[in-house]
Amino acid sequence: MRTDAFALRHIGPRETDLEHMFKTIGVTDMTQLLYETFPDGIRLKNDLNLDPAMTEYEYANHIFELGKKNKVFKSYIGLGYHPTIVPAVIQRNIFENPGWYTAYTPYQAEIAQGRLEAILNFQTTVIELTGMEIANASLLDEGTAAAEAMALLFDVRSRDQKKNNVNKFFVSEEILPQTLSILQTRSTPVGIELVVGNHETFDFSTEFFGAILQYPGKYGQVNDYSSFIAKAQANEIKVAVAADILSLATLTSPGEMGAAVVVGTTQRFGVPMGYGGPHAAFFATKDEYKRSIPGRIIGVSIDVNGNRALRMALGTREQHIKREKATSNICTAQVLLAVMAGMYAVYHGPTGLKYIADKVHASASTTAEALNKLGVYQTNTAFFDTILVKADAQKVKAVAERNEVNFYYVDGETISISFNETTSIADINQIISIFAEATGKEYTPIEILLPSGRNMEGLERKSTFLQHEVFNSYRSESQLMRYIKKLERKDLSLNHSMISLGSCTMKLNAASEMLPLSMPNWNSIHPFAPVEQAEGYITMLKKLEQQLNVVTGFAATTLQPNSGAQGEYAGLMAIRAYHQSRGDNHRNVCLIPSSAHGTNPASAAMAGMKIIVTKTTPEGNIDVEDLRARAIEHKDDLSCLMVTYPSTHGVYESSIIEITQLIHDNGGLVYMDGANMNAQVGLTNPATIGADVCHLNLHKTFAIPHGGGGPGVGPICVNEKLAPFLPTNPVLNVGGDQAITAISSAPYGSALVCLISYGYITMLGAEGLKSATEHAILNANYMKARLEKHYPVLYSGECGRAAHEMILDCRSFKQQGIEVTDIAKRLMDYGFHAPTVSFPVAGTLMVEPTESEDLAELDRFCDAMISIRKEIEVADIENPNNVLKNAPHTLAMLTNDSWVFPYTREQAAYPLEYIADNKFWPSVRRVDDAYGDRNLVCSCAPIEAYMD
Repeated sequence: MRTDAFALRHIGPRETDLEHMFKTIGVTDMTQLLYETFPDGIRLKNDLNLDPAMTEYEYANHIFELGKKNKVFKSYIGLGYHPTIVPAVIQRNIFENPGWYTAYTPYQAEIAQGRLEAILNFQTTVIELTGMEIANASLLDEGTAAAEAMALLFDVRSRDQKKNNVNKFFVSEEILPQTLSILQTRSTPVGIELVVGNHETFDFSTEFFGAILQYPGKYGQVNDYSSFIAKAQANEIKVAVAADILSLATLTSPGEMGAAVVVGTTQRFGVPMGYGGPHAAFFATKDEYKRSIPGRIIGVSIDVNGNRALRMALGTREQHIKREKATSNICTAQVLLAVMAGMYAVYHGPTGLKYIADKVHASASTTAEALNKLGVYQTNTAFFDTILVKADAQKVKAVAERNEVNFYYVDGETISISFNETTSIADINQIISIFAEATGKEYTPIEILLPSGRNMEGLERKSTFLQHEVFNSYRSESQLMRYIKKLERKDLSLNHSMISLGSCTMKLNAASEMLPLSMPNWNSIHPFAPVEQAEGYITMLKKLEQQLNVVTGFAATTLQPNSGAQGEYAGLMAIRAYHQSRGDNHRNVCLIPSSAHGTNPASAAMAGMKIIVTKTTPEGNIDVEDLRARAIEHKDDLSCLMVTYPSTHGVYESSIIEITQLIHDNGGLVYMDGANMNAQVGLTNPATIGADVCHLNLHKTFAIPHGGGGPGVGPICVNEKLAPFLPTNPVLNVGGDQAITAISSAPYGSALVCLISYGYITMLGAEGLKSATEHAILNANYMKARLEKHYPVLYSGECGRAAHEMILDCRSFKQQGIEVTDIAKRLMDYGFHAPTVSFPVAGTLMVEPTESEDLAELDRFCDAMISIRKEIEVADIENPNNVLKNAPHTLAMLTNDSWVFPYTREQAAYPLEYIADNKFWPSVRRVDDAYGDRNLVCSCAPIEAYMD
């Protein structure tokens, strides 16, 4: 065995396992399996044109040397991104810990209680600092959170406002530039008219339904918005505020001013800048808007014994259920980063956060006073962390960059300086010395900071926050380390067992791919730093774009979308811009097969498209004749088709080229959902099947970890005709020559985690990538061969093969009183996370093993499923007191003096021999979802406080 070949470490099955696996499937070798699985007409004729694979050691040296090309200057640029101190205890125990970063979205609450508690801490932090009533579990970034606030306020307009089509939205000119760009992108397709202006001269016309303000403003000005919000409310205009989270530890909260929504980013709560992300945005609002709040909400409920249990609340808002009418895209979250930010608040507590905020403000005040003495006058009438000074920008910039310092240069004579928690007195003296040199004056070094609380115009916060025990208990590193470990033990992640989620591709996130994220040369760069200081990043990102072009067969890529859902939206907006560039503004019909991902219609609705759902055949394939009829019917206004390949049913549809040609013949373009790209790489590609654009889930196919439901990256790859329309950024010009406005806040989205996918492709190379796809198909068909004797497989290809995933039909078990949910909960007793439940077909399990699971793990999972099938056989609908209905079984149940169940404790907890070697105990019994929705609690207050 080659010890230095990364592919051998990433791919699970050994060479010695293959004969057994092929025999089980009923083929002689990989060639026959692929022939029986894969349509020959779409097979690539040549291998991918990629550089030879690096070994892990070579890659480690390569990425270290490349990182040296990034210049880490002292950053005072601000604009929503700030240097921060990541507490080492959080970096080591969460950020670098696979127990946290390999976890999946907490749909199976009983084995995600630790993560759910950590997110509840995050929500509580946001609620209390913003002064609002309810918060979600994070969004992607501040700009997209602001766009979601606009959408919510549009959704909750009064009946008269909707009747009179009131559609104007006021945007303060103080808003961050990247936020404005995203608001422009998101408003136009849905008929919202933006009006940008000075909040002091706004006329509160009845033509407006909402407004958004920045607090503090983009260059640091702090305004008291109380009277503005009061006047707005009197005119039925609801106000959102984009707020700096750290400032709220010392400034009056927007909730106390009367805001309807508060958004922002928690990046400066211990999350590295990482050239733009990933970071957890926050979204807080009033309880009356809870049905319209975007993203996921973690709520407090009870389990069947009445014990406190956490879970995701109000799931019926989600896109998989409401589709184009959804108010929540559950995939739009950054959970790992929210966990870090919440734990930062737990570690520092209210007094620690106040200390940090006061120090930041004191640094700004002290520097402002010193610069005033130099004749460099500060112009903000009130500020928190950012001062705006008048000086010759060209002269200052030359001196600053020579001293490796970045300011933000507003214009030729105006400079913005944003301070942060890393700023020391030595840093302040360096700043003063730069201006002294630029102005040719002498200065006296400062020795102490001025007292905090100056320059705030009476807006100092008087209300308390974070009084709950969890924010006042873990001050020492030992305490926090143990608290984090206690929560980790309640969660099942990939470091315990396989997570066989169909459609979600939970593969190995290799340590060699993850290590560079902790390197300061990669994680400490501001996204708006001069590009010459980010040479390592630009080289890596452009190379990754090139690699993805090769993989997809397309001409250009943008890495800006920071989730798969954002990628879908970006792709549709590029299609929209293409049609408009040709004068085809009327082309707005989007055809979507009924089998498509639930996010598809939601994204199409956001892009302002008219959605026509087409039929699927009984075999689960697209009904080509129905599609043909719809395409011809709408040929004059057809915009696009959204298609997933292989299909959501886990099958390579042989008619795919006919389908794409049909759309092109009728004037439309083809958007391919890349959720199942793990079954394409190296064998075929979107360009070959006839697509014009696809998004890729880098957190699926290309090994970025799910992080408990984020980080994710969803770049889009496009052909030549769509390349001109790739999105730009208002601060750093990127994208095509006819670029649409921004999709996310940072120019390259969540650039830091793009290192993971770059490492994955670079270390696998063309041969390794192709082998990964082949082994994903092999593993799926091996499991299918073992499981189909016990569970009906709902769909398969023309030769009876699966692609990289399969659907197990569990609907007939209702005869025994067993629902698919019972199987999901029982799997926890066997030490496994359930496959995808009831998607894309209700009452089914969608199973995807990926290529990185070895034969022994595949067999353990199959053994568990087969054992559960035997348990189903003896279940009785008339007597639901059985091992499935009572699952999962907790340690408290097994050790209780009383045992009232008609099966043994051993059958409950150790149904198979292997389990005793590595038993995972769910920490609560089955959670009562209905109770949690009826009694919605999404903060750390004790549940008794909310009960009648």
